[in-house]
Amino acid sequence: MAFDAGVFAAGRVLLAGAFTGLVFGFILQKAGMTRSINILRQFLLEDFTMVKVMVTAIVVGGVGVLGLHQAGLVTTLHVKATLLGANVLGGVLFGVGMAVLGLCPGTAIAAIGEGNRDAVIGVLGGIAGAGLYAETHPWFVAHVLPLGAWGKLTLPSMTGLPWGVWMAVFALVAVLLVRRLPGTAE
Repeated sequence: MAFDAGVFAAGRVLLAGAFTGLVFGFILQKAGMTRSINILRQFLLEDFTMVKVMVTAIVVGGVGVLGLHQAGLVTTLHVKATLLGANVLGGVLFGVGMAVLGLCPGTAIAAIGEGNRDAVIGVLGGIAGAGLYAETHPWFVAHVLPLGAWGKLTLPSMTGLPWGVWMAVFALVAVLLVRRLPGTAE
């Protein structure tokens, strides 16, 4: 079977993604998120630098997507269905993996770029876990995904408040968290 290059996006889209990934990896490295001790300190509630970095990234990304949507450059926002069973199981597995490795998938890739051999093992374990999940996916679809399947919910659809109001609330909470939580950045 020949390789089908048509599965990839256009070259400029791939370059934009690579550039964005490099910038994000650089920020993670500069914030110290590629060192597992900093992740451990977060889990021990001693240093909240990780929360500060991620909350900032989430709000910047959210404001960016909202702005692109409002400008008509992003026409469709794909909202995933709320599946509580899958979210709880995935969150537990993700949290255990992150606590054991001391890195999340994104920071593990950045740590590999820094030469961290433990991160290589973690990424290989993640790939193996993804393969195991792919093999057992039919069972999960039958037994886990139906638990707490609430459909496509958003805060605006549940409250009637527009996206912009929610982004302003998230931005305010982010500013308060960044200013008030202890961390090494101070």
